Amino acid sequence: MRNASVALRIHDVSPQAVFERVHDFARYPDFTDVVRSVTVHEISPQEETSDWEVYFRNGILRWTEADRFDREALVISFEQVDGDFEEFSGSWRITADGPDSLVFFSADFDFGIPSLAGILDPVAQRVFKETIARVVFGLFAGAVSVVDDEAVAKAVVESAIPSPSVPGLR
Repeated sequence: MRNASVALRIHDVSPQAVFERVHDFARYPDFTDVVRSVTVHEISPQEETSDWEVYFRNGILRWTEADRFDREALVISFEQVDGDFEEFSGSWRITADGPDSLVFFSADFDFGIPSLAGILDPVAQRVFKETIARVVFGLFAGAVSVVDDEAVAKAVVESAIPSPSVPGLR
């Protein structure tokens, strides 16, 4: 099983406000081309399921996850209930740090293809980390910095530079 984790600092935003924006999964396709679609099915204020389609390599990964929201602890946990992963689960944890908030995203995943794990897993790990960082940057209009991961920080900065060959791409 592989893990993808990234920590982000949201400058001058309360942890409760961060939680409310982060839990709005349906907006994620607005902030990165990697996330093709997210459809949310609310069960209660504390629970929902969400259907995800994410571009990966030369295809699309699809899964449905059960999402649980603990607004008191500021934790969102998720676990795949159906989809392309053999196993997929993780969490978002939001904490205060002075006037800022820290967002910790962590996901454990396994494609269930041991012969390709050496190729697929590192690529998926990088894609998860960079995609989550891009989404959070989009949710908070740039009032974000990556904590202790220069490769992710660099990838997010480079993706924010418009490409002359793709009009309108952020």
